[in-house]
Amino acid sequence: MSANRSFRNVTRIGPVQVGTAYDNRGREKHTAACTAPRCGFSADYDSRAAAELAARTHRCPVR
Repeated sequence: MSANRSFRNVTRIGPVQVGTAYDNRGREKHTAACTAPRCGFSADYDSRAAAELAARTHRCPVR
C-alpha cells in the first residue's frame, strides 16, 4: 500500500529533500529523501531537526 501524503514546508539540502506531512494516524512526520538517481535513501523522523541532520550527513553510495 502506498502512502498518499501531501507534503508542506519542503526544503532541499544538497540532493536530499526534507518535507513535513501527517501520517495515517494524524501525527506530524518529517521525511528526508535523496533525489539522486539510484540512491534510494528515504526515512521518516519525528522531529524536523532529525530529518535535517540526516539530510546534511547523507552520502550517496552510488556515484
